[in-house]
Amino acid sequence: MKRMLLTLLVALAVTAVSLVAAPAADITGKWTTAFETQVGTMNLTFDFTAKEGKVTGTIVGKNDQLGDLKSVIKNGKVEGEAVSFTEDLDIMGMTISVDYKGKIVSADEIKFTRTVGEFATEEFVAKRVKS
Repeated sequence: MKRMLLTLLVALAVTAVSLVAAPAADITGKWTTAFETQVGTMNLTFDFTAKEGKVTGTIVGKNDQLGDLKSVIKNGKVEGEAVSFTEDLDIMGMTISVDYKGKIVSADEIKFTRTVGEFATEEFVAKRVKS
């Protein structure tokens, strides 16, 4: 009886450990990328602050056709290796919502897919800026 109870307790402990979510990776800091879009090369710098599963910060960019861009990260979250957020991009007086979904593949690299309103979906890799 004791052996059966001990086996049951060990099985429950193993199950409980496997159910605990992986801690969110710390993406706090600056990340950069450059990728091709319908309007030319987009150069972006993300300045992330991640705390307790939430992501805040800014995005600064430059594009030959759109010029200098700056926006605030909204609805940001990080869970395990997944990161997501939105930005409202002001292009020629029009506000376009841009949704980002990413996978943290290492301490220095995030693979993103971004959906720019109903206009485009783009994939890119952001790399951490080394201090």
